[in-house]
Amino acid sequence: MPDTILVTGAGRGLGLELATQAQARGHTVIATVRDPGHATAMPPGITVLPLEVTKEEANAAMAAQIAGKPVNTLICNAGVFPARGGIREARYTELDWFSGMMTNVAGPFFAVRALLPNLRLAQSPKVAIIASAMGSSTHAGGGSYIYRASKAAAINLARNLSVELSRQGIAVGVFHPGWVRTDMGTGAAPVHVSNSAAGILERIDSLSIETTGVFEDYLGQPVDF
Repeated sequence: MPDTILVTGAGRGLGLELATQAQARGHTVIATVRDPGHATAMPPGITVLPLEVTKEEANAAMAAQIAGKPVNTLICNAGVFPARGGIREARYTELDWFSGMMTNVAGPFFAVRALLPNLRLAQSPKVAIIASAMGSSTHAGGGSYIYRASKAAAINLARNLSVELSRQGIAVGVFHPGWVRTDMGTGAAPVHVSNSAAGILERIDSLSIETTGVFEDYLGQPVDF
């Protein structure tokens, strides 16, 4: 029976590519998007479920739709980049901070918690949280404060989940997709989305309870925290 992979934030960009490539590899794929009516690029055969990742009740409702179904891999991909630039940027508003932290940090937490029953039903279950090297304190570069802070928190979340969930046989990895050429990454990004997605899926293949807590880029290189 094929493994089931659930990808959040799969309406476009990296999430859509992850869902598409996972299906091409023979997996059963469940893709969550904010508005299924806009998921027109989703390949046939992929189950599309609505999900606003920042809402705890929405995650619970999504999980209820697949109750009793094993989920072998949860990929927490949904993310936002609400403000760019230095500290003087006018757009660093309360709403920007709320959006960044709720989507990039609380979103993965809510999804993991809601889908724990599904993960427990699977053999060798895994959680992959898509973060960024921009969340690394070692590689601090200044600017983009909301994104950097939220991804640092997502890395910390993944590391702590890896400790607790290892007792339940669930491996957790956190992955840097590279600077990817998407709407979020902009056209200046050097990494093609197909290469990033392929690399991340390979990293997930290598993830195990022995390597839980790993922070790697899409090429398999370790990233400093």
